[in-house]
Amino acid sequence: MNKTLVVDIGGTHVKLMVEGAEQRMFDSGAKMQPNDFVAQLKEQSRDWKFDNISIGFPAPVRGGKIISNPKHLGQGWVGFDFGKSLGKPVQVINDAAMQALGSYKGGKMLFLGLGTGLGSTLIVDGIIEPMELGHLPYKKATFEDYVGVRGLEAHGSRKWRQYVADIVKRLMAAIEPDYVVLGGGNVKHIKVLPDGCKAGDNANAFVGGFRLWKKPSRRGFPKNGYA
Repeated sequence: MNKTLVVDIGGTHVKLMVEGAEQRMFDSGAKMQPNDFVAQLKEQSRDWKFDNISIGFPAPVRGGKIISNPKHLGQGWVGFDFGKSLGKPVQVINDAAMQALGSYKGGKMLFLGLGTGLGSTLIVDGIIEPMELGHLPYKKATFEDYVGVRGLEAHGSRKWRQYVADIVKRLMAAIEPDYVVLGGGNVKHIKVLPDGCKAGDNANAFVGGFRLWKKPSRRGFPKNGYA
């Protein structure tokens, strides 16, 4: 049975885990470029044995390829060959999509990741569709500007929670999901979840990363219904 290393790249930290071991972490940030990432990842995982790698990346990914540089990291990510640099089979997926896959319980689910920005993914009957809803216009800027970390810092937690509730309501009306999972590190600031929402967990990113290498029929979520 193959063993997977899961890497969750965020705007502030990179988190990594291999099955059966404790999570590890190193800093990312606006200056981190691909070669910096590879060097630190190799250093942090040098004593782990694994066969393949799942990478959750905070930018649009199409066909396993990064198609634009992220806002919160350095440059040089578009077209970067992770497999060649890391010497292992690699699957790259949008970071919100990876956490969404780990959160999924069947049916039609909208995932919203409240972190550095606003990650978003729709999963319908096991089909994953990463989205960029955070860039949609809202008030004087975008959804992401109001419910990402900048919005939390600028408006305070009380007003930020109001913006989250309003944006969730708008997206539910448009998309009509069976349920919404609110994930990301800042979901902890929400005291009462909006109707139709479930709290996610950043640890679900690792569940999603492990599921990536399994056939859809063996990923461990119900074929019908949702919980």
